[in-house]
Amino acid sequence: MDFDNGAKHSLLLVIRHMFYEEEKDVVNSGDMLEMLSYCGFSASFHPRTGVDCNSKNHLSLPPRIWPSMLSYHSRAAFMSLNLCPGLSSLSSLEHSSGELKLRSKSMVPSRKFHQPCALVVKCDHPQNADLPRYYSKKEKKPFPVPVVELRRAARERFKKSRGQPKKPIPPPKNGLIVKSLLPLAYDVMNARVTLINNIKKLLKVVKVHACGYCNEIHVGPVAHPFKSCRGYRASVRKGLHQWTYATVDDVVLPVDTYHLYDRLGKRIRHDERFSIPRIPAVVELCIQAGVDVPEFPSKRRRKPIIWIGKSEFVDADESELPDPVPEVPLKPLLTEIPDSEIVAPCDEEETIRLAEETFEAWEQMRRGAKKLMRMYPVRVCGYCPEVHVGPSGHKAQNCGAHKHQQRNGQHGWQAAVLDDLIPPRYVWHLPDVNGPPLRRELRSFYGQAPAVVEICVQAGAAVPDQYKPTMRLDIGIPSSIREAEMVV
Repeated sequence: MDFDNGAKHSLLLVIRHMFYEEEKDVVNSGDMLEMLSYCGFSASFHPRTGVDCNSKNHLSLPPRIWPSMLSYHSRAAFMSLNLCPGLSSLSSLEHSSGELKLRSKSMVPSRKFHQPCALVVKCDHPQNADLPRYYSKKEKKPFPVPVVELRRAARERFKKSRGQPKKPIPPPKNGLIVKSLLPLAYDVMNARVTLINNIKKLLKVVKVHACGYCNEIHVGPVAHPFKSCRGYRASVRKGLHQWTYATVDDVVLPVDTYHLYDRLGKRIRHDERFSIPRIPAVVELCIQAGVDVPEFPSKRRRKPIIWIGKSEFVDADESELPDPVPEVPLKPLLTEIPDSEIVAPCDEEETIRLAEETFEAWEQMRRGAKKLMRMYPVRVCGYCPEVHVGPSGHKAQNCGAHKHQQRNGQHGWQAAVLDDLIPPRYVWHLPDVNGPPLRRELRSFYGQAPAVVEICVQAGAAVPDQYKPTMRLDIGIPSSIREAEMVV
């Protein structure tokens, strides 16, 4: 290989150092000659002087340049570098999986053998986590699963089913309900009622503020001073909120949907949008899962449907079956307490017990609804918060989101996630209820939590582990603006 004089000069510096380190068993004579021949030097080259006796263009090293003045890594030092690459960057903190893998190499006296070992530090919840992204009204919601992955999975299912006998369609696609999820549906139904009743009681103790122009709320004695209002004429008020008293609908957002008598029936037309009742989406999900509500009847099949086409089916003949007997509900359904009958907790112990019960109902409702959504499909519009519980969305042209004129008011249905069915409504976390209020200059140091969780925490319940990353409990809040400016 041919090198110019500048490259040869650099190589001579390294080779000369390696020649000095020959007695330390860093490189032997054979490696030295092989490297010299690779670099284009003849066998008469003397590395200590840096002169090739047979070459006309002699390259000599300056006498004042010694190996101690060079920046180099010997073979032993090179082998000991980068022992723990997992600690060299923040990418090693795998928040999604909750595992931190540190790869290290245990060195042994022999240079030829290396025994790699891995140290795994498991953490169920990361130290800090970012809040869910805020999507503008002009943006479309992302698909929970990308379309490319859906198509790939469909092709894989088609290849596996080729040449195989057709399997019977499992419930609930065949019109029947999933018997194993029926107790869970009753639990979700009662957990929702318990949550609403307890929130009404806690609002008598914990003060919650709501903006009169936007959908933002704040939990605490004094409302926050942040200029984050996006409501009507927010520019005139310079983003400041107009605070009023909050209600239970401000804390637990009411997400309504159309009630389906037959979840496998025809889709709701545009002219039927006012004749079909609308109920809370969680209630409709529980009704389709098997909960019987007398006010909202639903069709219950006792035989699987018979498919006569790709999208057409007929009900099986049930005349030969005995008359259906009204079944006793598995669990009694709770009812909501009217606002006039709400009584505040009398002492601190009852308040703490009520807060813990409220948080348990919140978690039970979300866990149960997530399991039900795996079997009973839920759709959401990609442009507006409209939710539909059923295999396919309705045809009502009532979407008023960005550029709805181009879609003639039709919704862009896609698979829904849990936050679409039960919005968490994040609010600012107050580090100390009895301490100073939030300051506008220290906004970046505060965390956030769902409104229900923040109410329970301020009422005396313990801070849940799964919400600690977004609440930023381990971040020190500066005591002054000058101290905040010194933070890097």
